[in-house]
Amino acid sequence: MKTFHTVAELRTALKSERLQDKRIAFVPTMGNLHEGHMDLVRRARQEGDVVVSSIFVNPMQFSANEDLERYPRTLKEDQHLLESNGCDYLFAPTALEMYPDGKRSQTQIEVTGLSDILCGATRPGHFVGVATVVTKLFNIVMPDCAIFGNKDYQQLKVIEDMVRDLSSNVEVIGVDIARAESGLALSSRNGYLTEAERNTATTIYQTLLWAKQQILEGHVSYADICEQAQQKLEAVGFKRDYFEIRAQHDLLTPSEKETRLVILVAAYLGKARLIDNLTVDLP
Repeated sequence: MKTFHTVAELRTALKSERLQDKRIAFVPTMGNLHEGHMDLVRRARQEGDVVVSSIFVNPMQFSANEDLERYPRTLKEDQHLLESNGCDYLFAPTALEMYPDGKRSQTQIEVTGLSDILCGATRPGHFVGVATVVTKLFNIVMPDCAIFGNKDYQQLKVIEDMVRDLSSNVEVIGVDIARAESGLALSSRNGYLTEAERNTATTIYQTLLWAKQQILEGHVSYADICEQAQQKLEAVGFKRDYFEIRAQHDLLTPSEKETRLVILVAAYLGKARLIDNLTVDLP
C-alpha cells in the first residue's frame, strides 16, 4: 500500500490506474480504524480493481464544543490494518492540504432539509461539513464507487442525495453495521467508554430490538414507543438526544401506510455520543 499526503501525488498515482481502465473503489474515513471499517475495505476490494481509502479528521464537521482535538489519531496502526485488508492507496492529507486556512472551505455543500433533522438538529453545520469534505474527496479521488457504513444512516442518506442532486458519477454503496458480540455497534468513539459504560452501552441495541418488536406486533403509536425507549435508556444512565422512527427513504415522519421504516437513536453515555439504527420492513 502506498500512502500519499498531497492531492497532487494521489492524482498522479490514480491517473495511471485510470488509464488502464481500472475500477476505483473508495472508502473515506476519519481514522482510528476498527473491524467495521475493514468490512468497508473488504467490500471495496470486491467492488473495484483498485481500493483507495482516506484518513482525514475533518474540522468542518465538528462544532466548537465537540471532540476535534481529542479525536483519536492512530495513523501507523491504521496503515497496517488497511494494508492487511487489501487497500492499495491511502490518502492522509493535513487540514491545510484540504482547506486554505486549515479549518473550512469558503465553498460549502448543503443538502437542505435532511441536514437539519435528527443529528443535524443537535449538531448544526455537521452535515454541511460532511457533504463538503466528501465532495472534495470525490473530486480528488474520482472513484467509480464509494463505500459507507449504514451505522451513520443519516450521513449515508445525505451523501446519496448529494450525489443524485449534483449528478456525480459515483455509485454509493452502504454496508451493514458491524457489531460486537454484545450487539454494540462498532465505533471509533467506543474508545471513550469505560469498561462499565461499554457494558451499559449494549442497552442501545437491546432497546432498538424492543422497539422493532413493538412495531412488528402492530403498535402504531410511534411516539409512545420512542418515549418508552428513551426512558429505558435513561434508566441505565444515558442522556437523551433522540430516539425516532422515520421513513427509510427520506427520514421524515412516516405515514400510516409506510412499510419501510428505520429506528434511529443518538444518546450520550459518559464522554461518548453513540448512534445506532435498525431498519424495519413491514409486510
